[in-house]
Amino acid sequence: MTPTTTAQAEETPSPYEMIGGEAAVRKIVDRFYDIMDRAPEAARIRAMHATDLAPMRERLFEFLSGWLGGPPLYFQRPNHNCVMSAHRPYPISAAERDEWMMCMRWALEDCGVPKELRDLLDRPLFRMAEAFRNR
Repeated sequence: MTPTTTAQAEETPSPYEMIGGEAAVRKIVDRFYDIMDRAPEAARIRAMHATDLAPMRERLFEFLSGWLGGPPLYFQRPNHNCVMSAHRPYPISAAERDEWMMCMRWALEDCGVPKELRDLLDRPLFRMAEAFRNR
């Protein structure tokens, strides 16, 4: 196996770029929250959020932007340096994790993210959702 050179690494697009950049990530986040807001199967995680989802839409967009390899917007905000502590007050079990994953998988598919990329992102998204569990 040949080691990756710097030139090869620079040519490999980030998941952020493969998804379609800012507009596509915003579309995914909007679809995610639309699903969460309307799907009875997401009732547990919906109940954890305020009536107005606009602030959370922006925070998730900012977080996913950096997480996917785009601009690190979430960590540029004051008092947004620990995504884990923001979730600590909420009881998050396997059920809430699974609801979150259902909404994210559905949003990625609805927004036309290719199956190969959805498959590539699924395991890291699951690990992230699992890390928020505190029950």
